[in-house]
Amino acid sequence: MPLNAPLTADSRLYLVDGSAYIFRAFHALPPLTRKSDGLPIGAVSGFCNMLWKLLSDASNDAVEHIGTPTHFAVIFDHSSYSFRNDLYADYKANRGEPPEDLVPQFPIIRDATRAFGLPCLEEEGFEADDLIATYARAAEAKGAEVVIVSSDKDLTQLVTDKVVMFDPMKNKVIEAADVEEKFGVGPDKMIDLQALMGDSTDNVPGVPGIGPKTAAQLLTEYGTLEELLSRASEIKQKKRREMLENHADDALVSKELVTLRIDVPGLDDAEGFGVAPFDHQKLIDFLNEMELSTLTRRIRDAGGIEAPEAASPTKAAEQPIDTKNYQTITEMEGLEAFIGRAYEYGTLAVDTETDSLNAMRARLVGISLCAAPGDACYIPLLHGTDGLDLTESVKQLDTGDLLEALKDIFTDPSILKVGQNLKFDLVVLNRHGAQLFPVGDTMLMSYASECGETSHGMDELSKRHLGHETIPFAEVAGKGKAKKTFDQIAVEDATRYAAEDADVTQRLAIVLSKKLTEEGVTSVYERMERPLVPVIAKMEQEGIKVDREVLSRLSSEFAQKMAMFEDQAYEAAGEKFNLGSPKQIGEVLFGKLGLPGGKKTKTGAWATGAELLDELAAQGHEVPKAVLGWRQMSKLKSTYTDALVAAIHPETGRVHTSFSLASTSTGRLSSNDPNLQNIPIRTEEGRKIRRAFISEPGNLLVSADYSQIELRLLAHIGDVPELARAFQEGIDVHALTASEVFEVPLEEVTPDLRRSAKTINFGIIYGISAFGLSARLGIDRGVASDYIKSYFAKFPGIRRYMDETIASAKECGYTETVFGRRSHIQGINAKQPNMRSFAERQAINAPIQGTAADIVKRAMIRVPGALEEAGLSARMLLQVHDELVLECPEAEAERTCEVVAEVMRDAPSPAAEFSVPLEVEANAAPNWEEAH
Repeated sequence: MPLNAPLTADSRLYLVDGSAYIFRAFHALPPLTRKSDGLPIGAVSGFCNMLWKLLSDASNDAVEHIGTPTHFAVIFDHSSYSFRNDLYADYKANRGEPPEDLVPQFPIIRDATRAFGLPCLEEEGFEADDLIATYARAAEAKGAEVVIVSSDKDLTQLVTDKVVMFDPMKNKVIEAADVEEKFGVGPDKMIDLQALMGDSTDNVPGVPGIGPKTAAQLLTEYGTLEELLSRASEIKQKKRREMLENHADDALVSKELVTLRIDVPGLDDAEGFGVAPFDHQKLIDFLNEMELSTLTRRIRDAGGIEAPEAASPTKAAEQPIDTKNYQTITEMEGLEAFIGRAYEYGTLAVDTETDSLNAMRARLVGISLCAAPGDACYIPLLHGTDGLDLTESVKQLDTGDLLEALKDIFTDPSILKVGQNLKFDLVVLNRHGAQLFPVGDTMLMSYASECGETSHGMDELSKRHLGHETIPFAEVAGKGKAKKTFDQIAVEDATRYAAEDADVTQRLAIVLSKKLTEEGVTSVYERMERPLVPVIAKMEQEGIKVDREVLSRLSSEFAQKMAMFEDQAYEAAGEKFNLGSPKQIGEVLFGKLGLPGGKKTKTGAWATGAELLDELAAQGHEVPKAVLGWRQMSKLKSTYTDALVAAIHPETGRVHTSFSLASTSTGRLSSNDPNLQNIPIRTEEGRKIRRAFISEPGNLLVSADYSQIELRLLAHIGDVPELARAFQEGIDVHALTASEVFEVPLEEVTPDLRRSAKTINFGIIYGISAFGLSARLGIDRGVASDYIKSYFAKFPGIRRYMDETIASAKECGYTETVFGRRSHIQGINAKQPNMRSFAERQAINAPIQGTAADIVKRAMIRVPGALEEAGLSARMLLQVHDELVLECPEAEAERTCEVVAEVMRDAPSPAAEFSVPLEVEANAAPNWEEAH
């Protein structure tokens, strides 16, 4: 029961617009029925999840901003009738009856509110907005703060310095400045603005032809609706003047309709809405009755309430795994029984078995599922097809029939679908016409809690967290030339292997979810990793178009340049040798020519690494120059121009890279098969390769790139006021560095000095040494050392940041990004100097690179929704570190650039505020090189 607690200046009253959220939940989510009797409960489920998140999510950035409630109430419309119908008979006349499936859910949602222990308020003859207005003004008069949980523009008239709105769907706080930014007038003029505009949804007449912009302009000029109407004759535009004069009565009636009552009589006192200790069991009983098992489990965990012994997830996950008990499903009856058990548990582990590791080319050979720990099955689909001879003859389900049977549970919002590297399965299933949501990923659970500490493959995780050795793939598929694809494996063996994968995944989801909570990193997983999975899967499926002819011409050009570098090397060396052979290169450089720096490896061959060749080339030696040039052209040709042609998908005609979501120690994504993130852009030849990436006819590619994001983050995280000020004032930060380090006036910084300063700036982030800087700049090591000392003297905040970060990493073993992502630093306390130095450089870089990666991920998650909301059809194709690449219709290019840039700039909000602005450059062009 709520507590009686006085409303004072220290109080904060939350008023939830319950009716609005019933409709939002109903229309936003797929239909859902109670399994036992078919009762519609989709809106009930959505409403309960929203309310639980609002009450329980202490890590919610927006809630942190507005503060947690001391008083709380949920308010509903009593019926479709209110006093406004007496004022204007046609008020809301164009609204139809509520959907048939929604009507029985109205009373259940009120029961849900009471099960949460919250006041459930409504008043005959008034709308929920009138009750909210009355309570808001009364609480404000007592000095309390008020949070109206709604996105309804009708409520913006209530916003003051004490009253804000909060939209939990968008996680956005709406204050007075936000109202003015959106509507052009402040909250105090919103009643008059709405009276002029009218509202087609509620059938409020307004003044025809007066939209929001015009209404805002008129009110800014004339002050009030009444003043505007009295002076309508002064308006020069004839049509506007006539509309205002002819519809003045409509405007005044509209003002009465949109004005919220702040004096609804007979209401309960808000002092009785005090937040009481939460009765978890009462809510669990209600949710069990509704058969909402996923939310039930979350609330049990939050309240520390053990589930019935047989259903305890943690205990079940810890039980020994027996692969002999798995079921092979070949009949629909068996599948239906299994689905019923999955609904009882509330989480479904899903794993696809294919004949290829390339998700865009793989055939769906079978699907394994796990309803609860130990209750797993395998459903074969394509074993022994295409003329393959299996010893046994097993009936298999049709792929289309199976996916149709799984459609409801695959898309049921109350059932979480978990997988290990689920992105792969999403792409495979999407290609076969199946959707899967909502989703969770055990690989990413591990990545969020153990980044840099371990690998995140299922076999390793199973050993680490379950103490179970999984069946090796080679045990069922063989090795070497005898290795089989999965469709050639006997179904009995396939069942043991595949069902075990699903069973292990289900158990890992339980164990790792608990670990996320214990280590306080749930928000990293829930806000950056889990929501990104379907976004990346969609990007991989989209792919990007490449121009075969451009790649072919570049291959020829690179081959000619390789030949040119060979001739240069032969002439400088005085003999022919194989530029692709490190052994022969070493013999020429150090054996014959006697160049300095030669060292032999354990095999007795000369070391010829790129760093050594760079140093020799910087000293003016021609052979290493030619070798480096040849290597560059060879890599561009083999890795890109030749490989990209081979990578073109035969059906889509596009190249589909695969993004690795858990392979770096800082949170960055990586790309492979083919790798599109390492195309060199600092050389002319590398940029030429980007020209081969093109848009489809009638479209353009959009490149949106953060400008110097890591330096900006260094300025913020390291608290470097000199750098921060440069970014705030738009000063060229590399020129500023050159001016400070080389002690020349800013206006006298030359391009060469700026380039050197740029090398220092970016090198410092990666812990560059005097040796490394001397090699990059081609200067004496002592001079390079002086540059670094001068740099730290001019920017002491950077040295302080580096020392403090290393000290913290040594103490706790990890670093953290601004958003709470941890990177465990192996070897930070090692006795070996080389290992320790490497770890220290990692520690310095991880918070900066990791925060940049977090920002990009937050942007990627928001971009698709922002594009859809803006009515744009652009599609995200690639992420290359700090850059997003999209494709859009030519007519939408300018607006797409604006929307994407805005989302990227605002990506840290509301979780973090930076002392420097984030800048984004977005351009559109027919090819990637021109767009960048």
